[in-house]
Amino acid sequence: MYLEFDQMPAHARVWVYQADRKFNEEELHWVEERLVSFCNQWNTHGSMMLTSFRVKFGQVVILAVDESRLGASGCSIDSSVRVLREIEEKFGVNLLDQGKVSFLENEDSLVVNSVFGIKEKVAKGELRPDAVTLNPLVKLKGDLENNWLLPAKDSWLNKYFQN
Repeated sequence: MYLEFDQMPAHARVWVYQADRKFNEEELHWVEERLVSFCNQWNTHGSMMLTSFRVKFGQVVILAVDESRLGASGCSIDSSVRVLREIEEKFGVNLLDQGKVSFLENEDSLVVNSVFGIKEKVAKGELRPDAVTLNPLVKLKGDLENNWLLPAKDSWLNKYFQN
């Protein structure tokens, strides 16, 4: 059962997926409608779960499930991945590849790179220690407040700034 994202509890489990580009307005509208439809029927072993999503920066999809009554099963997680693949195929974006590093260029502009190009970005000064990076490994909605957007020097990227 779909709830507005703000109504989801802080202990809700989240999954963060970064698209390699921003969705345009028409695509974003379709994605949001598709995700509402999916969340309204997202279930585990036939039992409805409290679910939600949010799209940040026009390209980061965050799925949320309140697991306090029912945990998301492997099958239910697989069904969410199928919806994300559908979005990937429809719009030619890459959401499911986890080998990406994202950082804010400014308040509204997200830069998404392959993890393999980060060393070069640092060497060129395109990624600085104070750059705000996304931590896609957050597990709870409450972590989005304190542990999702971090200066690069406070993340695993810190190793690239050490001399």
